[in-house]
Amino acid sequence: MTDAAPPAETNAENGAQGSAGPAGPGFRIVAQYVKDLSFENPKAPDSLRVDGRPQIDMGVEMNAQGRQDGLFEVELRLTIKATTEAMTVFNVELVYGGLFALQGVQEQDIEPLLLIECPRYMFPFAREIVARATSDGGFYPPFMLDPIDFAAIYVARQQQIARGPADTGQA
Repeated sequence: MTDAAPPAETNAENGAQGSAGPAGPGFRIVAQYVKDLSFENPKAPDSLRVDGRPQIDMGVEMNAQGRQDGLFEVELRLTIKATTEAMTVFNVELVYGGLFALQGVQEQDIEPLLLIECPRYMFPFAREIVARATSDGGFYPPFMLDPIDFAAIYVARQQQIARGPADTGQA
């Protein structure tokens, strides 16, 4: 005996798989692509012989927007700058895009889906692009991004929006 569900019934007339009701909410990845990639190694070849570990400054930004064709475009923007006291070791900027089709998603769930789950699926591919860019730039081992908690970033962003614009110090 197993925990596996039995195969779905097949409708002999059209070959489609039948089920008791409509499929649950979800999304489909239509496409993924590099929208913009910049790698700079301004002090090469000296930057390839840095003693110790450079200081890493990293930024993560997610954006999503609907399109006329009913799909959603999600962008994952990663900026990584490695520096020492003496120089910039490398600078990587990546905008990795994805095109997603949503199905059966409630309106209140669309934004979290697009800004948490979609970037979570895109991240391993973006991580590989950053690693390959740093490797091709002469750095060994290549720079490997640590996993990112997109839910925490989303929650922090929502809290910042709820607080409103920053005080300017004027009365």
